Amino acid sequence: MSWLTELSFMDYIIEIIDILLVSYVIYKLFTLIRGTRAVQLLKGMLVIVAGWLLSITFGLNTLSFLMSQAMTYGVLAVMIIFQPELRRALEQLGRGKFFARSNYQDEEKMSGVIEETVKAVQYMAKRRIGALIVFEKETGLGDYIETGIPIDGKLTSELMINIFIPNTPLHDGAVIVRKEKVVAAACYLPLSENPFISKELGTRHRAALGLSELTDSICIIVSEETGNISLSKNGEVHRELTQEELTEKLEVSLVQQTKATSSFWTRGKNNG
Repeated sequence: MSWLTELSFMDYIIEIIDILLVSYVIYKLFTLIRGTRAVQLLKGMLVIVAGWLLSITFGLNTLSFLMSQAMTYGVLAVMIIFQPELRRALEQLGRGKFFARSNYQDEEKMSGVIEETVKAVQYMAKRRIGALIVFEKETGLGDYIETGIPIDGKLTSELMINIFIPNTPLHDGAVIVRKEKVVAAACYLPLSENPFISKELGTRHRAALGLSELTDSICIIVSEETGNISLSKNGEVHRELTQEELTEKLEVSLVQQTKATSSFWTRGKNNG
């Protein structure tokens, strides 16, 4: 404790600022991987570290050697495994957004987005125009957005309908929505490999399921064969939805969750 007594008031301030900055950087890094597959990979790495410590504690030489080798090449493995997250962090840093505050969707805007989406979906369902619409949530969809054509336009029912009109350049693939904007169209999504999927489901449904298995996104599917409306979430598909049911599920997944998240941050500010 003697070193504490030797610190001046300015030294205390510098140490506090140093700790706060490091804590904030760590927090931002966690927000980058939150809700992604990187979380599961991070848990696996923690298991390896725990095994290494236990092997040293109990004198398990062979296991200790194997764990030491894993730790030696761990830095390179981390760079390879977390390549998408690291790239996204560097991109945000380059744009000056790494330390920016998160922008939560406005409840009124999201209600308008849902209204326009449901209107477009109903139009396409009546005319059996196939469509696949994806709403990005906490998990970033940058890798999938890059496979499509950039749009960056405000979501309207007219824009959605025009994109999915058959035999147009953008109709084949998925539209990805971020907040109230259509970010990209004609995007490629990973197909689900679940062997228990109904044979009745086509490529659009399998793509929606595949993405919802990997991310927390919300996917809306309009069947080209039947005109039925489906919604995929958390690796599950809800089929043959009515207009009311679709609106309700979107409000629960987008508006109410956004409202709850905003309330959490508001309480945090008030308590602070």
